[in-house]
Amino acid sequence: MFTPPSGQQYEIAFGQQRATVVEVGGGIRSYCVGDRDVLHPYPVDAICDGAHGAPLIPWPNRLADGRYRFDGDEYQVALTEPEKRNAIHGFLRWRPWQPVSRGSDRITMAAVLHPLPGYPFALDVQVEYRLGPEGLTVTTFALNAGELAAPYGCGQHPYLSPGPGGLDSSTLTLGAATRITTDPDRQLPTGSEPVEGTPYDFRAGLPLKELECDFAFTDLERDQQGRALVRLQGGDGAGAELWVDRSYPYIEVYTADTLAPGRRRMGLGAEPMTCPPDAFNSGDRLIRLEPGESTVCVWGARLTS
Repeated sequence: MFTPPSGQQYEIAFGQQRATVVEVGGGIRSYCVGDRDVLHPYPVDAICDGAHGAPLIPWPNRLADGRYRFDGDEYQVALTEPEKRNAIHGFLRWRPWQPVSRGSDRITMAAVLHPLPGYPFALDVQVEYRLGPEGLTVTTFALNAGELAAPYGCGQHPYLSPGPGGLDSSTLTLGAATRITTDPDRQLPTGSEPVEGTPYDFRAGLPLKELECDFAFTDLERDQQGRALVRLQGGDGAGAELWVDRSYPYIEVYTADTLAPGRRRMGLGAEPMTCPPDAFNSGDRLIRLEPGESTVCVWGARLTS
């Protein structure tokens, strides 16, 4: 019997909406409305590439040298991006998650992060995926189940789908006033700058043809519900939209230029993040979870005309 590289596949549906959530990494492999992808998928017979759809816990993005200090102690974790001497996207991307609650239109995946060398803290994590009239809603819950205060950040790595034609035929709109600048070699933060007057001012909509981007953006414009929006208008006239609540002050925009041929620039990484890259070192927006404390973050996606 064939076992997909991403493990057990869990299907949920609501009307014309369909989504597939996976065992390995607890991420979302696909989400579509009818025949139109909202989130760019990866094949069921392939290993997840570019962190497609994966929760990024207990930190999103990069950690310089895999080293940090917390409460006076120094810690070292494995370098999962060795060519750049970084650790990237936390610990849970390749671990099995289990469903703890399931309905026809929703599923909650759970994982326990036990103490390990370099991160001697315990986390109970659950991610609920729910389909409804507003589209897909993703709620991430994390509880400090240990006896020590824990450094924590989270994110997720969905790719908005531009539809046929890839990113070169699409337009990106993102109401963000500030870009986190990074060095070109290791992609670690070097500061920030206003987007005005730069190639990365997406506030009024900007065609993505030939533009490469892999940066975090902040100072997000929000609606009356406190949501910030990312909209990718495809060449087919449909729009794939992602929103984040106030728990996510950063959105990473990644044009997928480093993926393998055939996968390159076919989806737009629009990554909700509670903190910027290397937050375990800078402390910027890093969440301190005391024993027994929990935190909840919510984002969603939908298809628009």
